[in-house]
Amino acid sequence: MNQQKFYITTPIYYVNGAPHLGHAYTSVAADVLARFKRLDGFDVFFLTGTDEHGQKVEAAARAAGIDPQSFTDKVSADFQDMARRMNISNDDFIRTTEARHKASAQAIWLKLQENGAIYLGAYEGWYAVRDEAFYDEEELTTGPDGTKRAPSGAPVEWVIEPSYFFKLSAFQDRLLAYYEANPDFIAPQAKRNEILSFVRGGLKDLSISRTSFSWGIPVPGDEKHVMYVWLDALVNYITAAGYPDLNGPRGGYWPASLHLVGKEIIRFHAVYWPAFLMGAGLALPEKVFSHGWWTVEGEKMSKSTGNFIDVRPLVEEFGLDTVRFFLLREVPFGNDGDFSRKALISRTNAELANGIGNLAQRTLSFIAKNAGGVVPPKGTLHEADHVLLELAAELPEKVRGAMSRLAFHEALDETWKLIRAADGYIDHQAPWALRKSDIARMNTVLFVLAAVLRTVALLLQPFMPGSMAKLLDQLGVAADARQFTALDTALAEGTPLPAPAGLFPRFVEAEAK
Repeated sequence: MNQQKFYITTPIYYVNGAPHLGHAYTSVAADVLARFKRLDGFDVFFLTGTDEHGQKVEAAARAAGIDPQSFTDKVSADFQDMARRMNISNDDFIRTTEARHKASAQAIWLKLQENGAIYLGAYEGWYAVRDEAFYDEEELTTGPDGTKRAPSGAPVEWVIEPSYFFKLSAFQDRLLAYYEANPDFIAPQAKRNEILSFVRGGLKDLSISRTSFSWGIPVPGDEKHVMYVWLDALVNYITAAGYPDLNGPRGGYWPASLHLVGKEIIRFHAVYWPAFLMGAGLALPEKVFSHGWWTVEGEKMSKSTGNFIDVRPLVEEFGLDTVRFFLLREVPFGNDGDFSRKALISRTNAELANGIGNLAQRTLSFIAKNAGGVVPPKGTLHEADHVLLELAAELPEKVRGAMSRLAFHEALDETWKLIRAADGYIDHQAPWALRKSDIARMNTVLFVLAAVLRTVALLLQPFMPGSMAKLLDQLGVAADARQFTALDTALAEGTPLPAPAGLFPRFVEAEAK
């Protein structure tokens, strides 16, 4: 059977600084979707990596007193460590300083040149080193010190230098036609509207080489120039698919199913990247989804205020799956969110410890003590049992629908509705009272609860893989019966269950001394 392919990417993270909460957020979101698709029978390829060229990196390396390659090796290793610590299940980690990427970037340059999409000219205009981007005069604002600023707030400087240009203006109508024919290509809707407005406003040709610094991929045939960092960076997505040989083992994954990006780089992915691909005669990705930013206790994260959050200490303190859960539970994906310890502790205690953790502990402890430590016999189902089991049977499609829209919070909302319903069911059915009056009915209630817990645990595996593996172990679910196809099979009565153990302890904030 040929599995449907699903190729998902994070942006490649720029190595001028250490990984923080925002990077972890994108990686976890991509990881949850990749895991979900694998469990749902897709052939998944999941790519992340680091973007290592450009003027900013060259300057940061100089400031650190080391050569750019040594600098990027160090920072890229830090991003790889963050991915490991967050249990990110990427299939490849790409670095733009790798030989395979240099070959791919130079190959697409030559293809664009061959197709008449590149010409040599001279660039004169406003450039923001921090953004590695050029801006038109009308896009600029004035900073508090009277200097001109990019829309991002970055300072700009007037640059004059020879440059190769990409004929972006020639792709305006083709891009608009593509957006029209593929309304789901850019999401959420607000970002689609923003990009449509930008492109309808007119596209100017794009400077795609620099001569004022050397830390980049040389332009083939004219090595005084290095490639514009965004052309270099965006090509990573096809490098990993084997470009220029898309007939190789990974070529079948292109075009990508989904590029996940932060909102600040949507223009590069939704305008420049599809235009480059059109210019090279390559297929376009299916979807570009832009998510929001995190603030910290209401303040924008910045190095100057020192409120950048490295998620790894949070993982040490709260637990990996708790942090993963919080990132996708706290705000709808696509919106901005605010991180606070108070919110993290509240979610941990209310929904993990008192929610699924408590339901699992109550059910499995009762089975261990009163039902012989095995999955109890199903017996005769009552109306209340049918109602709860029907809710559980409807959950997979609800979650699947939410995940297809990247509505992670909605998938979790629906799951917690079932958890709360199961909590109400156990309280109302009172198996502790049935133990004295009707053992057969007690066993049925416990069977229903175990079946509901299995559904919940199977569907929550992408979000909290370690914790849900423990819960499935405690429910006696074999390691080879954890794909979503298992949702169509009944829980096996009489399966011996191991001793139950708590999943999510309540978090108590230590008192300040």
